[in-house]
Amino acid sequence: MRFCRFGDGRLGLVEDSMVRDVTAALDVLPAYRYPLPPYDVFIANLDRVAERARAITAGSPQLPVSGVKFLSPVANPSKVIGAPVNYQKHLDEVRGDAQLHHGSQTHTVPIHQMGLFLKASSSLVGPGEGIVLRKLDRRNDHEVELAVVIGKRVNNVSAGEAMKYVAGYAIGLDITVRGPEERSLRKSPDSYAVLGPWLVTADEIPNPGDLNLKITVNGEERQNSNTKYMILGVPQLIEFASAFYTLNPGDVILTGTPEGVSPIQPGDTVVATIEKIGSMEVKVRTA
Repeated sequence: MRFCRFGDGRLGLVEDSMVRDVTAALDVLPAYRYPLPPYDVFIANLDRVAERARAITAGSPQLPVSGVKFLSPVANPSKVIGAPVNYQKHLDEVRGDAQLHHGSQTHTVPIHQMGLFLKASSSLVGPGEGIVLRKLDRRNDHEVELAVVIGKRVNNVSAGEAMKYVAGYAIGLDITVRGPEERSLRKSPDSYAVLGPWLVTADEIPNPGDLNLKITVNGEERQNSNTKYMILGVPQLIEFASAFYTLNPGDVILTGTPEGVSPIQPGDTVVATIEKIGSMEVKVRTA
């Protein structure tokens, strides 16, 4: 199944070129009082919502995909986790370009040594909201990535068991301000984590380790690779992350970007595509 959030926070089920408005399926979600749970309630109850959505789909209103403003399919992740230099060719380009590593040796070591990083959850937007650039005196780069959405709470899980805890996948854009500051700061401005266009449930992608992914800017191809070239695959990244953090439903793991990262400017149109997920168009602007 392919779930999207759109408009004013409505829930949609994507079928070919149409979106079925199944917002009524959210009625199965439990009610909470303060303190609210530290996870995404929709993702935590995805099976229940999916069952209800199937039951009401036939009578639900339809909208063309082309006319829908897509929000992030995950509204409330407790964490957005990034996997730096997780493709060897991207590691090689970082090592060879001072604009990317800024003289910091921590930017030029493999992911096993560098570890993971966090992006502020407030940086998360959907493709319909666009990228609002900051620090225009600096280089701002695009990075296309497979995004993994955690479905169940997990801590210290092995790679062999990790896939049981995946709710689904989406396309991720990890936008980055280049500079000398710590990575999480430069990757956490509002709108610098784009997730979408929808959540594809895990059953539709049995092998996330062999998906073509690419990005174009104003029609020019900038990145084109395959997730089989990741240094750490999805199970290994979940194992790595859960060794340090409890992963909650709705947490997002951005699995790293291949070579070809390059600058974006206000006025650009970015189109990111991942096999078995689809494509999302994102406009770049200033505030």
